[in-house]
Amino acid sequence: MSLPYKILGVDPGTNIMGYAVIEIIDNNPKLVTMGVFHLTKFKDHQTKLKEIFLQLQEIIETYLPKEMAIEAPFYGKNVQSMLKLGRAQGVSMAAAMTMGLTIQEYAPKKIKQSITGNGNASKEQVAAMLASMLNIKISQKYFDATDALAAAMTYYHASSSPLAAKGKTYTNWKQFMTDNPGRIK
Repeated sequence: MSLPYKILGVDPGTNIMGYAVIEIIDNNPKLVTMGVFHLTKFKDHQTKLKEIFLQLQEIIETYLPKEMAIEAPFYGKNVQSMLKLGRAQGVSMAAAMTMGLTIQEYAPKKIKQSITGNGNASKEQVAAMLASMLNIKISQKYFDATDALAAAMTYYHASSSPLAAKGKTYTNWKQFMTDNPGRIK
């Protein structure tokens, strides 16, 4: 029986930012909370970044996660948008680091692949799979939070894999079996 622990998932954004916290009890993930920060009411970019930092620290203080999974910004056509997303991600990571969390970053395609098996899945497909996995209902208004939940679940899947054993990263089963002969049946 393993001790319960919590994972914070974050979908960074400077207008809408999603977050979700899951708790792992006996290797079973359960949704604790999920939501979005609406940042459009703040006029300047610096104030938005400050709010991201403060709001995430409040979430961390309230729910006490030990790890954070964050979606990496993807390159689009608008360089300014990517720079703003990168800043939001950096501030999110700084908020988590100052609170002692371990951080893992995932590309959007990796998250979709982990949840649905398809790196090109739609937001609706990701939400439907998460709803099924966690036995919850997900409203369309929480799609940004759903992306954060998907990031947290990706972290959970990666950390619960036998390939993640003993804190060592493996890229294939052969190396894992070589390092763990007692686990082969």
